Amino acid sequence: MVRVKFRGQNMFLDMNDVPRSTKDVDPGLWHFLHGPYPATHFGPKACVLPNPTSVMHIQDPASQRLTWSKPPLNVLVIRKIRDETLLEPFKELCRFLVEEKHLMVYVEKKVVDDGSLMRDDSFSAIRNQLCTFREGFDDISDCIDLIICLGGDGTLLYASSLFQGSVPPVMAFHLGSLGFLTPFKFESFRTEVDKVFEGNAAIILRSRLKVKVVKGTFQKNEQNVLFCLLDAFMCNSVIWILCVYIKVLNEVVVDRGPSSYLSNVDLYLDGRLITSVQGDGVIVSTPTGSTAYAAAAGASMIHPNVPAIMVTPICPHSLSFRPIVVPAGVELMITLSPDARNTAWVSFDGRKRQEIQHGDSIKITTSCFPVPSICCHDLVYDWFDSLAQCLHWNVRKKQTRLTDASDSSETEN
Repeated sequence: MVRVKFRGQNMFLDMNDVPRSTKDVDPGLWHFLHGPYPATHFGPKACVLPNPTSVMHIQDPASQRLTWSKPPLNVLVIRKIRDETLLEPFKELCRFLVEEKHLMVYVEKKVVDDGSLMRDDSFSAIRNQLCTFREGFDDISDCIDLIICLGGDGTLLYASSLFQGSVPPVMAFHLGSLGFLTPFKFESFRTEVDKVFEGNAAIILRSRLKVKVVKGTFQKNEQNVLFCLLDAFMCNSVIWILCVYIKVLNEVVVDRGPSSYLSNVDLYLDGRLITSVQGDGVIVSTPTGSTAYAAAAGASMIHPNVPAIMVTPICPHSLSFRPIVVPAGVELMITLSPDARNTAWVSFDGRKRQEIQHGDSIKITTSCFPVPSICCHDLVYDWFDSLAQCLHWNVRKKQTRLTDASDSSETEN
């Protein structure tokens, strides 16, 4: 990966987001209507079992099986913090991974420093063997073979944010409030983990959005010098452009923030103005995010294996503005309309919220680094089971059958 580090900011140019076969091709040709070919290697040791029958770079969902080139050695355990009910499951899982599986376990430093864990002398031997890291300071992206999440959907979103390139396979246990993205029950975690280590587990490739935020122009001064990179070219000594790159699993939300005015932003598709959004804002989401904020805003729910990007207005001031679905390979751009009365605010999977002003732009397309989420049963059953169990999809009282088999109209006559 070509990484250019800037002072005070976690910004870089990521050439790994270009498929290997096109790195030497004119960047203008990196465009696929159905979306970029997703990377099929996840972390150092995991990959998708090759399938010779794949068509149009979209693999048959039933054939998406996890395999290991080498046995996994390093496991990242992500635990939902500020939830005391997860303390015992966390300790039980760590004991199993360290003592029985003889694995190297990575956890966040703030999890290990939890007061309840520090006071538990029976766990001290395991705690001393855990490897710790701090988000934003330690890069663990090249050493993790498997991610295990304990909590709700937020733990999987957080795991995705830690890996801006290739993401190791993620195994999520339902110990949170909703659990739409967490199909595994913790009661049988030993059996389920053993199955995953054996390989051939079903996985679903949850596409992510590659977002580039260009923050206008800034004047250079001695007190605050902003280093920058715009399309791999340095700016001159007077005007500096600030670019931020981020991967998003659920959605990018642009809203009106604290202002009482309507949000007024322009939406471009592949450089062409499509429409102006006047309302509370707009949601650009992945199929995984279609069951989150977008669903609450009235969008359709799309299976995560469908290569698409969803555009959903938030309370639009127009009765005809309906949510739309566009191909995964297009590039969307959002800017403030020239006549907008106020600024807008953007957030990424509910985090890193920042203000968008005139001259700023947000470019969004599909990343070729998906999140390989391990299925409990298979990628179709798990999704419909989550719709039924978590969102109570199409739940209503059953209509009773007629006691008389004859047609009701004939009975009336």
